[in-house]
Amino acid sequence: MGDLLDALSVALKAGLGFQAIFFGLLAIGINVQFGYTGLLNFGQIAFAMLGGFGIAVSVSQWGLSFWVGVLVGLLAAVVLALLLGLPTLRLRADYLAIATIAAAEGLRLLFRSVSATPVTGGTRGLAAFNRDFIALAPWETGKRYSFLGTTWSGAELWVMLVGWVVVALGCVLVWLLMRSPWGRVVKSVREDEDAVRALGKNVYVYKMQALVLGGVFGALGGMIYAVGTGSAIPDQYQNANTFLAYAALILGGAARVLGPVIGAMLLLFLIQFADTLLRTLISNGVIPEGLFTATDVAAIRFVLVGLGLMLLLVFRPQGIFGDRREVMLDAR
Repeated sequence: MGDLLDALSVALKAGLGFQAIFFGLLAIGINVQFGYTGLLNFGQIAFAMLGGFGIAVSVSQWGLSFWVGVLVGLLAAVVLALLLGLPTLRLRADYLAIATIAAAEGLRLLFRSVSATPVTGGTRGLAAFNRDFIALAPWETGKRYSFLGTTWSGAELWVMLVGWVVVALGCVLVWLLMRSPWGRVVKSVREDEDAVRALGKNVYVYKMQALVLGGVFGALGGMIYAVGTGSAIPDQYQNANTFLAYAALILGGAARVLGPVIGAMLLLFLIQFADTLLRTLISNGVIPEGLFTATDVAAIRFVLVGLGLMLLLVFRPQGIFGDRREVMLDAR
């Protein structure tokens, strides 16, 4: 019983921590692009990388303030969205998907290359750029605090507080936008863009706006991840993170304001719970090491969570809070 409670405690911390905030913001951006507008963006992690490195490079390499770094990261995300959207948004959905996933991987390889090392730090990345942000905490950052049966450092609590405030503000913004005339148009674009075009709306402009807005949310997620880890390393921003964000969106429910947030929290909770529980069962001899060892747990936990997502897609494809009609769309 004690081992189970420990596993739940560790999983709860994962479901509330900065990684859940990171995936939540990525999924909110994808929700704007895919859930509401029907755009297949498979390179959301590229926007996160620009957000994280926008702060890291500005502070560590250029000697600018933390808040200037935030603006640099957001501006870089907007520029990337424009560069990706201009040549692809007039084409079919698969072209945008190919362009975004290629851009994400290309940027990661560029940032870790030898030629970029003087700016990005290469494979070692950059560190010690979040001190000004952590110093703003209204409590001792080196002290340990108990919260909901979990233990956090003061710095972790500060990042978590600011991160969840950003998530809450993002949800309010999406809620307001999707109930505005702009939101009604982008949802119509998702359903039938030819009909929207026939009514005199510039579909291309609305798609571009949705791509930029979703990219900004991705950049904010990358910033939270960077200040939470205290480092920015290109290999932290693998394309697999984009698909984990999609999994969070599917789990919570597409085209729902709180769907991506709840989905991210549940996804991180389940992954960490499976990891901790499996390791405990192996160490206690409940699972024989001949079956699999503790080193196999990192892969097996994703297999188990993946099976659960497959069952969810079979029996409830709209996710926990979603509407089946929202996922029966023709993405363009």
